[in-house]
Amino acid sequence: MPNNQTKAITQGAMMIALFIVLLAIAYYVPVISLPAFFITPVPLAWYSATYDRKLSIGVTLLAIVISLFIGNVMILPFALILGATGFVIGDCLRLRKSKIFLFLATGTTVLLTFAVQYVLSVQFFGVDFIQEGLKMAKESYEQGMAYSASITGQQMPAEELRAVFDTLEATLPASITMSFFAIAFIMITVILPILKRLRLEVPKFAPFRDMRLPRSVLWYYLIVLTINLFVRPETGTLLYVVMLNLSLVLWALLTLQGISLIHYVIDAYKYPKFIKVLSTILAIPLYSFVVLLGIIDLGFNIREYVKNKTGQ
Repeated sequence: MPNNQTKAITQGAMMIALFIVLLAIAYYVPVISLPAFFITPVPLAWYSATYDRKLSIGVTLLAIVISLFIGNVMILPFALILGATGFVIGDCLRLRKSKIFLFLATGTTVLLTFAVQYVLSVQFFGVDFIQEGLKMAKESYEQGMAYSASITGQQMPAEELRAVFDTLEATLPASITMSFFAIAFIMITVILPILKRLRLEVPKFAPFRDMRLPRSVLWYYLIVLTINLFVRPETGTLLYVVMLNLSLVLWALLTLQGISLIHYVIDAYKYPKFIKVLSTILAIPLYSFVVLLGIIDLGFNIREYVKNKTGQ
């Protein structure tokens, strides 16, 4: 038992040191900061997957505290997000959770750590970096439009410009949520193969072509669509903001469902793989059609028809 405890402490110290080195690279070295950012959670994820939760929490907290000594307080947000992410990924692996559970847990962790830091920043330091970012983006856009108007002689009306940024601000909750879940997806896509090379058992996603959202998503979409068509929430109201954000999230989910159906059909008919890549790229400008495909896929048993047609 003492030997196991000594080994756990020694490896914990090693993982903390490695985490700090990767965090410093991600924070200070511009050229490789992005790759380093995504692999920084690996040491804590490995430790959390190998040892029990109590030890893992202690090592994670110690790593976050020590990170303050390699830089100013500005490095703390990165340490909190990456440290918590590493712990959650490792804990899910230790508990043998599915990959979809791991993805949802990782995305929620990234989102919650960001939200807590944002609230603390506003409440205690009076710094609203989201609003500051919007303000800078608006000023930059106005300068660009002014430059364009000086060349073409055409200028966007002030009301239209205000409407664009009002919509952008209203959709921030959904945009931030989807962005952080996208970051979480990239993280686990990068981290899990590394942990597998370190002899940890990692889960796998089912093929994307087999993705099926719960049918309840279709009902949520129909409810939101009905409210938008018949209630028509007034711009700026709470109901308007909620419906707008729900619509954005549901559009994204149904777009993924539509692309999944396209991939299923391409694989079923054994079309060349480049068609799959091309269809995925075209799905962005043709998202309205792809959303319709997603709705049809959830509402009707199209895949069973394709399966019978191709004799799979």
